[in-house]
Amino acid sequence: MHGIGNDYIYVNGFEEEIENPAEFAIKFSERHKGIGSDGLVLILPSTYCDFRMRMFNADGSESEMCGNASRCIGKYVYDKGLTDKMDITLETLAGVKKIKLFLDENKKVETVTVDMGEPILEGSRIPTVFNNSNIVNEPITIGTNANYNITCVSMGNPHTVIFTTDIDKINLSEVGPSIENAAIFPRRTNVEFIDVLSKDRLKMRVWERGSGETMACGTGACAAAVAGVLNGRSSRNVTVELLGGELVIEWNAFDNHVYLTGGATTVFEGELETSAC
Repeated sequence: MHGIGNDYIYVNGFEEEIENPAEFAIKFSERHKGIGSDGLVLILPSTYCDFRMRMFNADGSESEMCGNASRCIGKYVYDKGLTDKMDITLETLAGVKKIKLFLDENKKVETVTVDMGEPILEGSRIPTVFNNSNIVNEPITIGTNANYNITCVSMGNPHTVIFTTDIDKINLSEVGPSIENAAIFPRRTNVEFIDVLSKDRLKMRVWERGSGETMACGTGACAAAVAGVLNGRSSRNVTVELLGGELVIEWNAFDNHVYLTGGATTVFEGELETSAC
């Protein structure tokens, strides 16, 4: 399944058990010798929510949360008859997320809104080595001569947002890993480069921690929207253009929650022989 190009392998954990999901993610996320994906998502039972997710990047590392994957889980559990609810709670390592489903004319899930909760802005909680409460337009040097002004936001996972122009010309395969693995980020970081097209439209490229450049990142789009407001560059309601499509983000001024809306698509289904796993 994919959320505007951010694709994962989804496994129904009510029926299947993956003994070593990290190894599985590495093996089958390989696009030339495996299924090909940005990682692995397990849909599991929860003791206090409707469902629980575990998400593994293509390098086998486990991530706290994925906005695009959350939307796809909403589509999966409804379309597969695991629930008839239009409002679902999802347990993640980043806390409980609330998911609202919207159907098409065939009664299949077409778009999904995820309440991503409040953004985390404190440097130590993102986490970074900075102790100041808000890291907004902070100048840093990566390596010997790469200078950036960064804004850091956590949406349950760490993000570093950089506003620039001509993002299509950025050598993200070189710049992305250097920022992701910089010593100032104790748990590494996702990296978003943003071109502000207008107050209500942003263009974004993303380097995801553990997966590399991806077609889209839901939590990254949320972080970009928050960073846009913090820097006075955008409004609280924005459309974010990504390589795989568009996401609509609202940072609500009343409850301080960030709401992520976008599509979810099933690409194909299949079975793997036990020996392959």
